[in-house]
Formats: sequence, C-alpha cells, structure tokens
Amino acid sequence: MGATGTSGPVMDRDEVDRALARLGAEHEAIETSLLALQDHAGRRLLEGAELTGVTEERWAATEASITLLWTYFDAYTDALRAARNIRARRRWSSREDLVELTELLRGEPVTVAGGATAVTHAPSPHGGAGRLSTRYSLAALVDRMNELYAASLDMVVAADAVWSTLPARIDLLAAELQRTRTLAHSVGVRPGEHPSGDDLERITRTLTKLREQVVSDPLAFWKPAEGSSAPGGGKPDTTVYDREARALEEVRREIDAVLTVRQDAEQRLIRLRDVLSRADRTLAEARTARGEVLAKIAATEVPVVSGPPTALQEQLAAAAEYRRQAQWHRLSPLLESLERKAEDELLRAREQLTAVTAPLAVRAELRGRLDAYKAKVARHGLAEDPLLVERYDAARRMLWSAPCDLRVAEQAVFRYQQAAAELLGGGPRVPGQGGPEDRRGDAAAHRGDSSA
Repeated sequence: MGATGTSGPVMDRDEVDRALARLGAEHEAIETSLLALQDHAGRRLLEGAELTGVTEERWAATEASITLLWTYFDAYTDALRAARNIRARRRWSSREDLVELTELLRGEPVTVAGGATAVTHAPSPHGGAGRLSTRYSLAALVDRMNELYAASLDMVVAADAVWSTLPARIDLLAAELQRTRTLAHSVGVRPGEHPSGDDLERITRTLTKLREQVVSDPLAFWKPAEGSSAPGGGKPDTTVYDREARALEEVRREIDAVLTVRQDAEQRLIRLRDVLSRADRTLAEARTARGEVLAKIAATEVPVVSGPPTALQEQLAAAAEYRRQAQWHRLSPLLESLERKAEDELLRAREQLTAVTAPLAVRAELRGRLDAYKAKVARHGLAEDPLLVERYDAARRMLWSAPCDLRVAEQAVFRYQQAAAELLGGGPRVPGQGGPEDRRGDAAAHRGDSSA
C-alpha cells in the first residue's frame, strides 16, 4: 500500500469496513443522545423561561452549544454517508476508492465555518477563534461533540433538578405557612402585636422571593459535587429553604403553646387563685401566730410578717381580663410568669410561718423533754424526790406561764434533767434533744428494786 500524505498508509478493505461500522455505531449513539437532549424536560423549560443571573448567561452559551452540536452532527452525517457511498460502489473496492476512503476516514474531511464555532463562547480546540473555518477529522469531531454534549447536558440536568425539587417544596411550605397564619390570627398572634406574627410575615416575604429566584435563576441554587465529572453531578442548595422551614417550625411551636393556653386557661387560673389563696391564708396564720408568740414568749425577736402581694393579685386580674378578651398571646407568657411567682409566694409564706412559730416549737420541745424526764423518774419510783419535785415545779411554772422566757426555761429543764440523771446513777450530762438515757436496770440493781 502506498502513502496518502498526512493520512498515513492506505487502508485496506477490512480496515475500511471496521472503521465504517465503528463510526456508524457512534453516529447512532450520538443521534440518540441529541434527540434525548432535544426532548429533555429541562431543556424545554429553559427555552420557555424568563431567566436571570447565572442561568441566563449559561443558557445562552448552552443554546449555542446545542445548535453547534447539530451542525457538527450534520457534517459528521454527510461525511459518513459519503464514505458509505464510496464503499458501496463495488464489492471489491479499487485502490482509488481506498485512497479516497482513507482520506475521509483518517483525514480531516469535515469543515465547519468559523462563525459557527465562535458562538459557543469557548476557544476552539484548534485555536484561532477568528478563523473563517475549522477542519476536523471524524474522530476529533466525535470528541468535540461529546465535550459539548456533556457541558450542555450538565447545565440542563442541573436546572431541571433544582426546578424539580425546590419549587414544590417551597409551595408545600407556603401552604403550611398559610395554615399557620390562619391559626395564629385566630389566637391573636398578628404582625406588630406578637413576635411570632412578625416572624410569619418575614417568612412569607422570604419564601415569595426565594421562589421567584429559583424559577428565574435555578443554577444559583445548585451545588456541584466535588470531584464529579458526570453531567448533573451535584444537588440543589436548600440552605435558605431549610432555614425558613426551621423558623416556621419554631413559630408553630409558639402557636401550639398559645393554643394550649386557650384550652387550659380557666383551669390554670383556678389553680393560680388557689395557690395565692393558700399563700394568703398561710400569711394570715403567720400574723396570728406572731401575736401569740409575742404574748407568750418573752425576750425573743419575732420576724415581721409581710402582707399579701398586691402586685400578683393585679396581674391575676389582668390575666382574667386577657382570657375574657381572648388575647391568648398575651395571656400565655403572663400565666407562665404568674405560676412561677405564685409558687414562690406560697413557699415564702410557709417560710415566714415557720420562722414566726419557731419559739413556740422550742417551748413545745422543752415541755416534751420535761415531761419525758418526769415519766422516766416515775418509772424508777423517784417522782416524789423533793429535789426533783422542786426543780420540776420551777421548770413547769416557767414553761406554762406567759410570757415564757425560753432561755431561763431551758436552764430550768436542764437542772431538772441533771438532777434526775444523778439520782438514776449517772453523772452530770450534756443536755440533748432526746430524753435521758434509760438506766432503769442499773438503778434497780443499785436500789435493790427488782420491780422497776
């Protein structure tokens, strides 16, 4: 075989047939892909949409690329048809036919006008954007078509993915937003009157603007996958949508809390009145007890009992008024605050009662201790002991007289306890909170009284 210039050796018949079969398969695959791209829902949407921003710019380039793709494909089809026609002239191709086929299949038989290649806004693989025309081999033309097809499909798939995902989700969230607005309005949560009402207005504005942007500029909401070269590699950017969905969920929780207040308001108000009433009764009891302590206990500082909290009563009346006027959004935080304050007030009243009655509790403890020692010595037959009788009577007069000096009375009880301990066989002991130690057995043995 001879040479054919830059095309290399002349191909034989078998090489030609194999090349034509391969090119025919590629032609069929490219045609199928181009027809699928032509019918792609995303491409049809892009053609009819009013685009803005980055999507508008990229679609202009992609449209030009698709147009150029068909130009390349038509040129490829013509060259392939020409080669097939030459091969079909004879069963056994002549050398002249093989030389011509070699030039078609291995040379650069396809010429594309320079104006056509320039519309892709991309540099030509052969350089020289200002050329009047560019020549391609069939293999180079396939590579160029694959390159343009991948870039075009990537843009179309990305836009279609955003349009297929975000607008529907935004519409669902907007419907939920409308239901929430209606519910919020029914419980008095309105813009300018409640923070949640203002949040609903802001979410509404944001979603409206977001939908407009997604429809007109879907590629602004596309996040390409890192390291992926496949067309459409990536996912829609839902950052703004997710943020507003979380904000709406917070508002819904607030509305639910207000609805709960509407359902439980009467019972909660009744409980509040009950707690405040118990606090008032406890304070009244503390004031009465204070008078009793001042009359019965001498030389003791008794704390002053405060009066009922008028501010809480005023707030309780305001809460009742909010309920009558169905101002649930105002009632909700007020009830929560009142419930905390009412419990604190009841605890404070109980603490005041405990503090006021502490001297009476001390006197009762001393009385109990004195009687316990008397019963103890009586079990040992010492109840008539003159010293014990004297000291018991002295302590009893102090504890059962008014006013009672607790410090003096405590000393008198201690003296009685000390005398009883000595008579029961023990030495002097430090006064404690309980009764004297039971030494019945020891005392009985000491006195020879086996019946004690």
